[in-house]
Amino acid sequence: MSEWADYAINTNSISLTKMQDFIKIAKTDWEPANRLIVTHISGDMDKDDVIRWEKSLYNALDRIEDGGTFRIFVNLHGFTAANLDAHKHFRSIVPLTLADYGWKVGYLAMFEEEASQVTFRNKRGIRCLTAAHCHQDETKISKYESLYSSVSERFFTDPQKAEAWIRSAAQAPS
Repeated sequence: MSEWADYAINTNSISLTKMQDFIKIAKTDWEPANRLIVTHISGDMDKDDVIRWEKSLYNALDRIEDGGTFRIFVNLHGFTAANLDAHKHFRSIVPLTLADYGWKVGYLAMFEEEASQVTFRNKRGIRCLTAAHCHQDETKISKYESLYSSVSERFFTDPQKAEAWIRSAAQAPS
């Protein structure tokens, strides 16, 4: 068998990763029929990986028509920042990006001073209506779910449950 059998090729994020070492995922898909963005970052990611994922998120959001609406599944399950530089770049991407589409991520309530400086708008008239977040940190996610969840935003440790919830949430009208 070819040595290529030991590698995974992800054409969405154009990365080649040796499977026995680790798997990195950095991709975002727009499902127009479902009005759903599914963004996924997983693995031990450095700043370049985080930037690649961030660009995939922006590219998917750019595919939504002006004045449209969307739901989002932010799947961070398995993500770890490889270093402080990656973490610093990563930590504001989701809340600031969603703020561009009128969405205030629930956990911003923990950071009153920073949250007061966030500008909420509807870029190109597009609005985010529902969000599901997933991460492996049980303690953090349990806290977020108990303090910041709502009928339109939930926090999960199980990616399948998060995806099932967001897919069953009322579809946003276009």
